[in-house]
Amino acid sequence: MLKHLTELWKRPKDNLGNIWKDRLITLRSEGTVVRVEKPTRLDRAHALGYKAKQGFIVVRVKVPAGRRKRPKPAGGRKPKTAGRFYSSDKSKQQMAEEKAARKYPNMEVLNSYYIAEDGKQRWFEIILVDTAHPDIKKDKERKWIASGKHKGRANRGLTASAKKSRRKK
Repeated sequence: MLKHLTELWKRPKDNLGNIWKDRLITLRSEGTVVRVEKPTRLDRAHALGYKAKQGFIVVRVKVPAGRRKRPKPAGGRKPKTAGRFYSSDKSKQQMAEEKAARKYPNMEVLNSYYIAEDGKQRWFEIILVDTAHPDIKKDKERKWIASGKHKGRANRGLTASAKKSRRKK
C-alpha cells in the first residue's frame, strides 16, 4: 500500500485531481501551526521515523512562499546599495521546523516533509517527539533523541533539511 501512496505523491496535482483542490482550500483556511491526527503522507512519515504510538505527534506548518523582503534602512543612505530582496540562508522547510519547535517547546523535531504549495504559501508536516514520554525512552530506535545533547535540534540546524541547506554549494 505504501508503494502506491508514494507513486500518487510523485505527481499529486495530476493524480489526486479534485481531492488536491479541496485539500488546498482547507489548508488555506487553517492556522499557521496546526496539530493533525495522522500524517497526510503516511509513506513519507514512516520513512522518516514516525510511529503511530504515544509520544509522537504530527504538526502541519504554513510558511510564506517567495523571497524575503529586505527592510528599507532608516536615515540617509544611498538607495541603490540597499537592495530590495535577499535570499535567506535557511530553507523554507527549516523555517517550518523552527516554527513547530517554538509552538511545542517540550518536544523535539524528528523530521519533516513537504505537503503542498500554492502561490502564497508552502505547507510542511513536522514529526515531533515528546522526549519525556516513557514510551519514547523505552523505544530502542528512538531513545537517542531523549538524551540532552539533542535538545533544540531544529534551532541548531541538526535536522535533515537543515543539514541539506547547510551543504557547501
